Amino acid sequence: MDNETIILLVGGFSVVFGAAAWVGLMAAPAWQSYGPLWQRLAGVFLSLYALAAFIVVGVGLGAAVIWFWDRLSV
Repeated sequence: MDNETIILLVGGFSVVFGAAAWVGLMAAPAWQSYGPLWQRLAGVFLSLYALAAFIVVGVGLGAAVIWFWDRLSV
């Protein structure tokens, strides 16, 4: 297996497990917390903001690791 295939597999598994974590930990509790359909949909929609925040933090930490990699790998 070459490096590009490994990178694509890691990225794919990250997306799948991240989506599963969002559904299990954020979307499902938001769905179950409300009664009417519109409130359930609004709760799931608002949980997307938390998902976006987690994505921004993860990309920022990844960028910091890449930026400081030469200082970290001693």
